[in-house]
Amino acid sequence: MEQRLANSWNMTLNEKNFIETALLSDLRIDGRRPFDYRRLTIKFGREDGSSEVQLGQTHVMGFVTAQLVQPYKDRPNEGSLAIFTEFSPMADPSFETGRPGESAVELGRIIDRGLRESRAIDTESLCVLAGKLVWSIRIDLHILDNGGNLVDAANVAALAALLTFKRPECSLGGEDGQELTVHPPEVREPLPLIVHHLPIAVTFAFFTADNIVVIDPTHAEETIMKGRMTATINTNGDICAIQKGGGVGVMHSVVMQCLRVASVKAADITTKIKEAVESYNTERAYRKVKRHPSAAGHQTER
Repeated sequence: MEQRLANSWNMTLNEKNFIETALLSDLRIDGRRPFDYRRLTIKFGREDGSSEVQLGQTHVMGFVTAQLVQPYKDRPNEGSLAIFTEFSPMADPSFETGRPGESAVELGRIIDRGLRESRAIDTESLCVLAGKLVWSIRIDLHILDNGGNLVDAANVAALAALLTFKRPECSLGGEDGQELTVHPPEVREPLPLIVHHLPIAVTFAFFTADNIVVIDPTHAEETIMKGRMTATINTNGDICAIQKGGGVGVMHSVVMQCLRVASVKAADITTKIKEAVESYNTERAYRKVKRHPSAAGHQTER
């Protein structure tokens, strides 16, 4: 089970004992208190729908793309959302190239569950022609460096990329009204996705001694933890999803404490994401004005 919770990493017995002894005194090897979060940095690429997130030493990039596909038969009026993860051996020697490992599959499922079950993305707005054409949104998450707590960092990367992604505008015409035209961005401004709320993943690590719990575990802490819980919560306090791994038992009071802490952290992370996206949109608008000066400006110059 420990192999499923954290990637293998050779630690000496003294190192493990040092971490556990420090946790008994409410101290962590990076100087944080049990419920302190690491520094979160959010950046964006020049293209819409690309993000770069750093949480402590953990580094994740997210990319969002879209293509027109046929809808599922049981949901003819809804688009789809899919998440793919790539674990590079450069991020962690225990990661293998090729087929996604168990960790990659689990990571994608946790993020997918938080987005899909809470209906954070308006999939009905992705419908172009009912029963025939809808937009399929794909999120690619690339793990560049594993410093622990990949779930939270990847979740932020996915949300940030979704908030800055814009899909081409479509219109139907022709004699039967079934002729589709996909307009390039030079002709019509692409449309952003409709995001109802931001489901924020907050992860806790459990240790057997005296129900010790910490938030945002590092790679070293993940190596010796006995259990983990990821609570996905939005700013309304709605619990979108909960995922618990590991066989260690956790008291009800500890779980409730974690949910209260997660609610506060989710509000803080949401604010950081929105501020970063607003800054990106402002810069994007400035670049667009600089690249396409107004007609009036040309007339004045002449």
